[in-house]
Amino acid sequence: MRADLHTHSSVSDGTEPPAVVIRRGAEAALDVIALTDHDTVAGQREAAGALPAGMTLLPGAEISCRLEGHSVHLLAYLFDPENDELAGELAEIRESRLYRARAMVDKLAALDVPVTWEQVSEIAAGGVVGRPHIARAMLELGVVASVNEAFTANWMGPGGPAYVARYALDPVKAIRLVRAAGGVTVLAHPRGAGRGWQFPDQVIADLTAAGLTGIEINHPQHDEQERRLLGELAHSLGLAPSGGSDDHGALTGFRIGTEIAPEGGYEALVSQATGARPVTGT
Repeated sequence: MRADLHTHSSVSDGTEPPAVVIRRGAEAALDVIALTDHDTVAGQREAAGALPAGMTLLPGAEISCRLEGHSVHLLAYLFDPENDELAGELAEIRESRLYRARAMVDKLAALDVPVTWEQVSEIAAGGVVGRPHIARAMLELGVVASVNEAFTANWMGPGGPAYVARYALDPVKAIRLVRAAGGVTVLAHPRGAGRGWQFPDQVIADLTAAGLTGIEINHPQHDEQERRLLGELAHSLGLAPSGGSDDHGALTGFRIGTEIAPEGGYEALVSQATGARPVTGT
């Protein structure tokens, strides 16, 4: 079972429409692909409609959380998208993203960086606006040499002159909301190189006690040692082992299918969900 359980489309901060994400998944010989755009499920219908026969879509979203000042990303799957409380929280996060992006553009203008809101909106193309869209605008203008440079403390990284904080859920609350909506949750890239805070084992254990279902082991930013350690931790805590490419299209080099969930991980997640079901192309 080749299951890439972490991808993004232009509905959030990827560069390709949902239908193209599905096509690239088929070209990578995936059996299962999860579309996990940031804080939205708006691309799921298009993705489902693009499925070739026999390929399965795992509907999901990557939920923005914060714990003790640290960014936490939860991959949520198979929840009921009509659940009022969860849908309301996701809408609030998206609204905060929009406010934050406008404030960052204003801060860049004060730094004599000629990024405009019109330029950022055109890049976002109707998707959930985020820092990657502003970073791409900065790259287009030659202000930075790469998208990653825009996320440093020189610009939009924490403590940077154009940084603005935004609303995010407490991860325990997010886990409980997803569970109440019939879904399951996976802690994304807990030990990703270059991501700053590395999740201590005790924090992962505490989230497990709160209802966390799985942990992302296979990820482009996890080296072999971290994968081994995370696999051992997942086994000891009874967490489903997951994995995915975290593809963002052109921003990450079109890497769908380069990382897949460990054996049994996809089945373990699906077996514990009650809010929705995977969709298979016919």
